[in-house]
Amino acid sequence: MSLTLALTLNDKARTIELDDPRVTLLDLLRERLLLTGTKKGCDRGQCGACTVLVDGRRVNACLQLAASLDGATVETIEGVANGAALNPVQQAFIDHDAFQCGFCTPGQIMSAIGLLREAQTGADAERIREQMSGNLCRCGAYAGIVEAVLDAERESHNTQTRGAA
Repeated sequence: MSLTLALTLNDKARTIELDDPRVTLLDLLRERLLLTGTKKGCDRGQCGACTVLVDGRRVNACLQLAASLDGATVETIEGVANGAALNPVQQAFIDHDAFQCGFCTPGQIMSAIGLLREAQTGADAERIREQMSGNLCRCGAYAGIVEAVLDAERESHNTQTRGAA
């Protein structure tokens, strides 16, 4: 049974034929669309390595059936930079050494972008730790990750303040 899926992927309209309605968003991204920045860690929704944004919300792509996304907007790590200009969260991760092996980094960055868009943490490091707790880092780079999110939040706040002036 074939199924046609229309979605917006990293700001581009896409029409995709699904041969199997059981394929996950993660497998569609990695195996079919060759967007390999989204990582397959546990494949059970426990590690956060596959975090992407669906309609602006943080989602574990390994748990999301692609067939359920008809009409959705999906953002992956490949779509967050603006050409050569990194997203402020990406730059903050570099500035604060918020990664070691890098395996979890795409999921961490996508989760942080979603978290900042939700605007529920402010400059509260403990709230950031709590809200990012679904993203595991085997190397233990959590201090740098929290600092990066705090820095990106400050940058976002400063940009909004400058824009309002």
